[in-house]
This record gives sequence, C-alpha cells and structure tokens, in this order.
Amino acid sequence: MSAAVAPTQTAGDASEAPILELKNVHTYYGHIHALQGISITVKRGEIVTLIGSNGAGKTTTLKTISGLLSPRTGTVTLEGKDISKAPAHALVRAGISHSPEGRRIFSRLTVLENLRMGGFTRSAAEIDEDLPHIFELFPRLKERIGQRGGSLSGGEQQMLAIGRAMMSRPRILLLDEPSLGLSPLLVQQIFAIIGEINSRGTTILLVEQNALQALTIANRGYVLQTGQVVLEGPSHELINDEMVRKAYLGEI
Repeated sequence: MSAAVAPTQTAGDASEAPILELKNVHTYYGHIHALQGISITVKRGEIVTLIGSNGAGKTTTLKTISGLLSPRTGTVTLEGKDISKAPAHALVRAGISHSPEGRRIFSRLTVLENLRMGGFTRSAAEIDEDLPHIFELFPRLKERIGQRGGSLSGGEQQMLAIGRAMMSRPRILLLDEPSLGLSPLLVQQIFAIIGEINSRGTTILLVEQNALQALTIANRGYVLQTGQVVLEGPSHELINDEMVRKAYLGEI
C-alpha cells in the first residue's frame, strides 16, 4: 500500500514541531473503550483530516482534544504544553475552537448574538474588530445578522457554526462533519470557505463523512477504525490506497 500502516513518528526540526499532538490516547465512555491508543500530529498551517466509518472514534477524538472528554491515559499537547486535563473553556482561551457535529448553534439567539457568544473569551472591542472578517468569509451571515439562528437554512447554520468558532481567533480549528446534510452545491461552498480559512493562517483538524472531499482539501489524513489509527499518510497517497478507495471512496 502506498500509505504507511502502523503509523510511526519521525523527528523533524524545531520548525516542524506539531502545534497539536496526541500520544497513545485512550478515552472511555463509561466502560466503553472508545479511543484505543491513538497518536496524531497536526503541524502549524496544515489541514489534517480524520476519516472512518460511524463509530470509528472521529468525533470522540475531537471531543478529547477540546476538553469535552478527558483521556484516561495518554497525552494531548498544544504547542508542547500538556492540556490533557484542561477544561473546555480554558482550551478555548488557549487557542482551540470546536465547530461540533450537528452545528449546535443557539437557535433563539440572532446571528450576531451567536457570533458574539463565540468570542466570549475576548473583549467587546476585539469582537467588533473581527466581525467584518467573519462577514467577509460568510456574506450570507451579514444579510441574516438580525435573524434567529433556528430560522436559518442548514447551510446558513453551518456557516454560523464555523463563524462562531472563528470568533475566538483559534490557533487550531476543529471541524466535525461540516458538510453533513448539505446539498452538493453547499458542500462545495463550505469547503471553499474552509480552504480560505486555512489560507489565512488557521490550522484545521477536519472530521468529514465525505472522504474524497476531505482528502482533496487536506495535506494529510488518518484512517480510524474502532478507536485506532490503522493508516496515515499524505492525502494524495491515501486517495490512491486500495483499502481507502474500497472502504471510503465507494470503489469496488
């Protein structure tokens, strides 16, 4: 196979030190062993994607990184600092922002109020400074600025979820299933925006059901199965890997 099985880590120079690293992380839901020793690195400026079937541990990985779950063993580090036991609100201040599966916007709040909530760790002046940048990325949100979040279309809600996450000025943005339930046209729009966010300097860790779309935009990828990383490599290698093509790209 073109991508490496049983992932190994190689030492790079200091400039290639990962912004985010998971080492041998084990996470549980009660007695359920959801993550079984996964190790993942994300370097500054990259888009890295996690692909796998439902139940593989992709969302659990993001929740473990963002502090919604704590690993029982193993470590999560942000720029070399152990954040394994840090609470979620502290991790937002540290530079991790999470746009969750299902969007989870505040349906009774307006678009503007949702965006301001995303910047809760920052001053009012900083929030006002950043709003124009969000509206530049998402012109539709500016058109809907006074509209309640629950009345937006699915695509608009996804834009709002990502925009809200960006309001904290994250060092790394965690995106969980940003194309879920969207039309093909909106999927293309969302991924174009993700590419633009990355080009402006935000590192991204992406969980996405559309494996081909994810691998097309990402620099590298990890394949998860039952809580373990079974394959990793540059995206162009994973796209051409026989197992990936059969299991996740719909080829026979």
